[in-house]
Amino acid sequence: MDPNLNKQNAISFYRTAYLGNPQEAVKKYVGDQYIQHNPQVADGTLGFIAYFEKMQRDYPDKSIEFVRAIAEGDLVALHTHQIWPGNDQYITMDFFRFDEKGKICEHWDAIQQVPKKSANSNSMY
Repeated sequence: MDPNLNKQNAISFYRTAYLGNPQEAVKKYVGDQYIQHNPQVADGTLGFIAYFEKMQRDYPDKSIEFVRAIAEGDLVALHTHQIWPGNDQYITMDFFRFDEKGKICEHWDAIQQVPKKSANSNSMY
């Protein structure tokens, strides 16, 4: 298993789905099983596809920047900065587990909105 290839595939998977083609993302990067831990997204590939298709319909002008990507063993962590309509900004931390075939099989995430005011001048990304 190549952690650097997993890192590239996690970024491509997320970018493809986020920018409006979750079916292609699943076809290329997901294995036989997809376990979803985000409580707002149904388990499995159909739930994933439905969620990202809705996001594309409702928010077609959103953008994403991949700030950091860390890979170790069968896990990849992504740190993103997302900008939604109205300059609504979010930071995400996503973790993906890869199966023995190099396909994504599990996902966890944490999402936090970037506040308008901060007690320090450091960015969240």
